[in-house]
Amino acid sequence: MSKSLAEAATCAVFNPFDGSIVGDVLLATAADVPQIMVRAEQGRALARALPRYRRAQILETAAALVQSRSEHFACQITAEAGKTIRQARKEVTRCINTLKLSAEEAKRGAGEVIPFDAYAGSENRMGWFTREPLGIILAITPFNDPLNLVAHKLGPAIAAGNAVILKPSELAPLSALSLVDVLIEAGLPTEVVTPVVGGPDLGAALVAMRSIRMISFTGGFKTGEAISRLAGLKKLAMDLGGNAPVIVMADAALDKAVEACVSGAFWAAGQNCIGTQRILIERPIYDAFRAAFVAQTSALRAGNPQDEATDVGPMITEAAARGVEALVARAMAAGARLLTGHKRDGGLYVPTVLEAVPHDAALWCQEAFAPVVTLEPFDSFDDAIEMANAVDFSLHAGIFTSSLVLALEATNRIEAGGVMVNDSSDYRFDAMPFGGFKYGSLGREGVRFAYEDMTQPRVVCINR
Repeated sequence: MSKSLAEAATCAVFNPFDGSIVGDVLLATAADVPQIMVRAEQGRALARALPRYRRAQILETAAALVQSRSEHFACQITAEAGKTIRQARKEVTRCINTLKLSAEEAKRGAGEVIPFDAYAGSENRMGWFTREPLGIILAITPFNDPLNLVAHKLGPAIAAGNAVILKPSELAPLSALSLVDVLIEAGLPTEVVTPVVGGPDLGAALVAMRSIRMISFTGGFKTGEAISRLAGLKKLAMDLGGNAPVIVMADAALDKAVEACVSGAFWAAGQNCIGTQRILIERPIYDAFRAAFVAQTSALRAGNPQDEATDVGPMITEAAARGVEALVARAMAAGARLLTGHKRDGGLYVPTVLEAVPHDAALWCQEAFAPVVTLEPFDSFDDAIEMANAVDFSLHAGIFTSSLVLALEATNRIEAGGVMVNDSSDYRFDAMPFGGFKYGSLGREGVRFAYEDMTQPRVVCINR
């Protein structure tokens, strides 16, 4: 940037479990933005000039390189983000798939023929539209999926012929930077992706740049609102969080519902925007579900994420763990009953289950982003739907039932970007459209859908 490597400030990256330093990264500031933009403009020209087959080759090669180094990437995710090693390996596998899907989209998403003769007076016209790159995209990514969420922004952007300024979380930037290195090794011109790590001043300065044509942001609602105020006239794609409900009907396969909900609630220490947060259980099976759910939750092993036997690792920082500890304490003071958990050791917060949480408590109506879940009985299907829809953030939801009629009615009435039937809310396939209703998001991720967001149609019409 504007400083030499010897002069630039650095930021240490800490292991969330033991506090050890796992790496250092150079920090950029708002003063570096003019130089960042010069490089991004160079990248824009280079990205646009890459033929589609070459974009696909680069992405396919990058996928193969990540696969060949999958254990290295998994260990890096565990070290910087605190995911258990088993969960980190799954994230690497998803990243490989995301890059492969992006390679396919580079070859497929070219546009369509337009039937001009479908309109009277245009019989002698023919033409088509193409999908053209937007130019420069600012991608801002969080800590909780430090590799695959980066791939979800870089893969479609590269496939579409865009340049990207990538700003990963300062808390977990190493996996993102490693992925950029792999893309360059695979043949991507170095200027096409400009990775920068920095604080809010850097982010604000970049967001306001007029020559950035799109911002793809994954993070919190307040930050998303601030971005929208600063951005000006540019495209915005945002994943702003959730508070996922899962409905369990009395006719559900109880064992499968319990197992899926335990996984959905506590995957990645609950730091998951589609993680199950509110489980609504039909009253006739409430006691049985509660007993089985609490037993399975209590059996989860929280500890060192590098240990193959660990089920739940630490939260990203001790401050985050203290925050959720306080959130649960406030809910309990307001009348919520603790069923298991609510113990903290540094950044480790033991999986926690509550019932009778007041509906005006933050733990009920806001995103917890933590290993905490609330159980609530209901008496009628209408009551369950009303409770499911009672929050402002709605990415995913789920329902367990053996009734196709109820399942389809739920998919029609639940206000969410995705409704998982006989699955927990946290299921996601990287090719599907991903985003929320209400204040959950703007636009959609998922490779094909992000690719469309990152392109602009150009019409060609020939008058014969």
